[in-house]
Amino acid sequence: MTLNLDDVTRELVTLRDFWRYAISRFNAANLSYGHGTTTAGDDAAFLLLDSLDLPIDALDPFLDARLLPHERRLLAERIEARVTSRKPSAYLTGRSYIQGVRFHVDERVIVPRSHIGEILFREYLGGQGSTFLPDPMSVESAVDICTGSGCLAVLAAKFFPQAAVDAVDLSEEALEVARLNLAEHEVEDQVTLLAGDLFAPLAGRRYDLIITNPPYVDHAALEGYPPEFQAEPRLAHDGGEDGLDLVREILAEAAAHMNPGGGLICEIGSGREILEEEFPHLDFVWLETAESQDAVFWLSAEALGVS
Repeated sequence: MTLNLDDVTRELVTLRDFWRYAISRFNAANLSYGHGTTTAGDDAAFLLLDSLDLPIDALDPFLDARLLPHERRLLAERIEARVTSRKPSAYLTGRSYIQGVRFHVDERVIVPRSHIGEILFREYLGGQGSTFLPDPMSVESAVDICTGSGCLAVLAAKFFPQAAVDAVDLSEEALEVARLNLAEHEVEDQVTLLAGDLFAPLAGRRYDLIITNPPYVDHAALEGYPPEFQAEPRLAHDGGEDGLDLVREILAEAAAHMNPGGGLICEIGSGREILEEEFPHLDFVWLETAESQDAVFWLSAEALGVS
C-alpha cells in the first residue's frame, strides 16, 4: 500500500518518529536484509542516518531531534522506496560502509559486505601484528580479483602504502563505480583498474598479496533469492552449480601470479568441505570473523608450491 507522503511528513516530526514508522513499514512488508544490516531496526537506522549524513552507528543522540520539512520529505520518500522497490537501503542512499569506511554504490555493483575487510582491520589495527598476513610495509604489489566497487582495492592501498595495487573485474560497469571510489579515497595513483576475467588481463604479473572476493553463490540459492538480492548484478553472485567455479579457477592460477613469501586471501561463503576434499594437498588456513568461522581462507605462497 502506498501512503500519502504529505500525511507522513506532516505527522512525523522527530527521527524517533521516522525510525518507529520505518520499522513498522519494513516488518509489514516482510523485507529481507543482509546488506550490512540484519534486522528491520538496523536497516531503518542505516537508511535514516545515512540519508541525513549522520554517523550510521550513532542513532541514540539524534532520536529526539526535530527534522526540517525537506528532511522529513526525504525520509518519507526513502522509506516508501525501500518498501515498494525492495532495493537494498545502500542503493537508495548511494553509500555503503566497510568498518566505517564509506564507498559509493549503485546497481552496477553488489553492496560491499566482505569479511575480508573485517579481517584486514583486525589483523593490522589490533596492535599485535598479523599472524599470517605479511608485514604491511613489505608488500610492494597486490591485486584484487573481482574488485566490484573497488572497496578492497582501496583498503589494500591504505593498508599497504608501498604497494602498487591492481584491481580486476569482468564488468566494465563495475569498474566505473570502482573509479569513483578510487577518486573519493585519493588512491588513483596507487591503484590500476583492469577489465577482464580473473587473471587474464595481468599478463604474467606476480604479486606479494592476492585478495579476492569472487562470486560464490550456488544456483539453487540464486533461484531462491529475495528481491533485495535480485536487485544486485547476477554476474557478481553467480559461482556456478555449487558456487565454487571461480574459486577453483583462482586456485589453479594463483601460484603463477604470486611472489615467494606472498599469499592468497579468498572469501568463499560456504563450501569449505568441498574445497578440502578436492584440494587435500593445500594447507587452507580458515579465518574466523564475527559471523563465520570458515567463509575466508588464507593460503601462503609456500602452500601453493611457490618457492
